[in-house]
Amino acid sequence: MKKLVLFIPLAIFLGMGIFLYQGLFLNPKVLDSALEGKPLPAFQLERLETPGELVTEKDLPAKVSMINFWATWCPACKYEHPYLLMLSKRNILPIYGINYRDERVLAVKELRTQGDPYTMNIFDKDGRMGLDLGVYGAPETFIVDHNGIIRYRYAGPIDQTVWTQTLYPMIQQLQAEAKLDGAS
Repeated sequence: MKKLVLFIPLAIFLGMGIFLYQGLFLNPKVLDSALEGKPLPAFQLERLETPGELVTEKDLPAKVSMINFWATWCPACKYEHPYLLMLSKRNILPIYGINYRDERVLAVKELRTQGDPYTMNIFDKDGRMGLDLGVYGAPETFIVDHNGIIRYRYAGPIDQTVWTQTLYPMIQQLQAEAKLDGAS
C-alpha cells in the first residue's frame, strides 16, 4: 500500500502532461462560442462619439453584419484597421465597432486620424458587452445574421486570408439566406 502511494504524484504528473500536450495542437484563433446560434445579447451602451446617446441591440438593423471589438491599446487592431477600412469602402455589410475597455478620447482621436470603418461605434468602457459575448481580448469579430443570431466568432485580426477563406464565404451564404427570407 505504501508503495502505491508513492506512484500518485507520478500519475498526476503524467495526467497533466497528457492534458497539456493535447493543448499544443489547438488553434487559438478557433474559439468555441456558447452564443453561436443564439441571439445577440441585450445591451445598452453609449455611442463612442456622443456620450449620453444610448444604443441597444434593437438599433442594429436586421441585416447580416459584423461586430468588431477593438481598442487603441491593441497592436493587432492597428494591423487589422486598414483592412477594415477597405471592407467598409466596398460596402459589403455593416461593420459595428465596439470600442473595448478603452479611453473614449483616445478612441475618437484614433478614428479621426486613421479613418473610421464602422457603420456605428459603441463604447464598451467596462467590457460589459464583451463579457456577455465571451470576448477574450481585442480584436474579436462576430458575424450576426439578419435575424440577430450570432453565426460565427473569430478571434484575431482580419486580413485577406481570413476574409477570403473564412468570413466572406459565410457572409455571402447568410446574405443569400436573408434574400430568400425577404430581408434586405
